[in-house]
Amino acid sequence: MSESFAGKLNHILQHAYANAPAVRTIFDQAGLTPEDIRSVSDLDRIPVTSKDRLAEMQRDAPPFGGFLAVPLEKLQHVFLSPGPLYEPHAGESAVMDTVREMFGIAGFVPGDVVLNTFGYHLIPTGLALDQTFREMGATVIPAGVGNAELQIKMMRDLKVTGYVGTPSWLMALIQKAEESGLDFRKAFALKKALVSAEPLPPAMRQAFVEKYGLRVTNAYGTAELGFLAYNLEGGLAMRLLESSIVQVVNPETGASVGPGETGEVVVTTFNETYPLIRLGTGDLAMNVDPAPGTSRQGERSIILVGRVGDAVKVRGMFVHPNQLRFAVGQVQGVAKFQAVVTRPGNRDEFTLRVALAGESADRHKLIETLSAAIHSTCRVKVDRVEFVAASDLEDGASLIVDQRTWE
Repeated sequence: MSESFAGKLNHILQHAYANAPAVRTIFDQAGLTPEDIRSVSDLDRIPVTSKDRLAEMQRDAPPFGGFLAVPLEKLQHVFLSPGPLYEPHAGESAVMDTVREMFGIAGFVPGDVVLNTFGYHLIPTGLALDQTFREMGATVIPAGVGNAELQIKMMRDLKVTGYVGTPSWLMALIQKAEESGLDFRKAFALKKALVSAEPLPPAMRQAFVEKYGLRVTNAYGTAELGFLAYNLEGGLAMRLLESSIVQVVNPETGASVGPGETGEVVVTTFNETYPLIRLGTGDLAMNVDPAPGTSRQGERSIILVGRVGDAVKVRGMFVHPNQLRFAVGQVQGVAKFQAVVTRPGNRDEFTLRVALAGESADRHKLIETLSAAIHSTCRVKVDRVEFVAASDLEDGASLIVDQRTWE
């Protein structure tokens, strides 16, 4: 950790401890002071505060649960996110820093005309992006959500060069324009898109890039924390931004997990208004093996795999349905599948039940390929692969069934 980064961490911890009663309580109950935290690894000593716990604290000590660290009269906005969670903003903040960093990565420049389709009502996303675009010299169309016909007309008339919003809404706009007989590449000036708030399927990204000639940046973030990670090239790995401290931790212990392991995304911000120290997002991610010699956060990547509550722990490793779906999806010949976790003795047993897409498949080779893909992605060894009829696997059933009993 560089000296400047260590200084930023020390400053925010000192500020939060002195000005946010909730942070002081968390430290005191853990027997810590800000001086005890000298590096990112030391953050593991601070308990994780989940979003559910944050909502409880706001209900117990309204409106901000003791996390507001500036005088109330300094606030410019108060937003409300699902939880419900109040989010105070006082102008310049760490959230805006994440937006600035993300815009630079996505290639936005002064003079861009940008269609902003994120919401402006109660949630911070639309306004935060709007303000940052205006500060950098771009022109913003505050479109928000809905009214496709009007948005398409404005995109043409105003020669919109950039888009921010969900990928599905961008595709809906493009398809609606094509249904009206327009050639999208010829009729529109759109060149770049920053998409977030939902998954970006590979086929959709490919269409944006190859068919419509767009530069696409896929970003991950939350309303409370701003942008956290991004992807420019496709694939699942997302590179971490450097405007927050992002850790991947064991959901049960709060300790950072190693390369290739899966855990909860936990974030510490440098936001002096609302200093969230070790906030658990509830998102589950794989900590991607870093390149040799990697030390800076911006050189680290994560793969998002789902939500913490949906994961099943098998032999000490968290396995999420999305991880399993990705692993099996790399293997041809599987029509349906389901994992079953049992504990016949003192060891978890992981069985994969598979319905074949065709009877001509080489079952022995399929077992080897599936086992290797799951072990590589989930870090759990498959004990047995059972071939079953498709009718034995109900549509909509859980992908991971935990049949263990604990006495």
